[in-house]
Amino acid sequence: MILLDNADHYYFFQRALELDFGLFTKINREWTNPFFDHVLPFLRESEIWLPFYLFLLVFALLNFSKQGSWWCLTLGMTAIISDLISSSIIKPWVGRLRPCMDPVMSPYVRMLAKYCPQNGSFTSSHACNHLSAAVFIFLTLKHTSNWWALVFVWAFAISYAQIYVGVHYPSDIIGGLLVGGIIGFLMSLFFKKNFGSLKKINTAI
Repeated sequence: MILLDNADHYYFFQRALELDFGLFTKINREWTNPFFDHVLPFLRESEIWLPFYLFLLVFALLNFSKQGSWWCLTLGMTAIISDLISSSIIKPWVGRLRPCMDPVMSPYVRMLAKYCPQNGSFTSSHACNHLSAAVFIFLTLKHTSNWWALVFVWAFAISYAQIYVGVHYPSDIIGGLLVGGIIGFLMSLFFKKNFGSLKKINTAI
């Protein structure tokens, strides 16, 4: 095994930062269009997805009865745990400034969000929360329909929007997706171990 000295570590760290900043600039300033400018800022707002959350609640309760109630509760726990780990543990520990707050980057940021959040940048809680939910939903419902794979489009689109509107770097998103994916996977194992595989009681939806 080849050990890297401090100079090598510094070089790779700087190179990673350059790639991160470069990709952020591409997504935020160059790979843009008027349609995304209007849609993506709204896509990241939780209110937009309330009908989907309501559908999940109704779907689970009508199709899986008591087991569906435990499913809804576990999905809620998944979101709470992922947000706690990302927002209350990782962000304060890392302490990275968001691009829209960074005095070096902010003059070059095309800011499309309503405001620049004051908490840390790494990891992205939007990415973490939505992918944890998506992984949990897919792994617990995939046997009912292949269409549930579309929840990953939902999670990745919201994650991409965080970079596009100027509130996160790409590495923040990657970190959030990794943490969220692990949480979603573990919570799906927890649910299956304690409540079993979901079984439909009817075909209401």
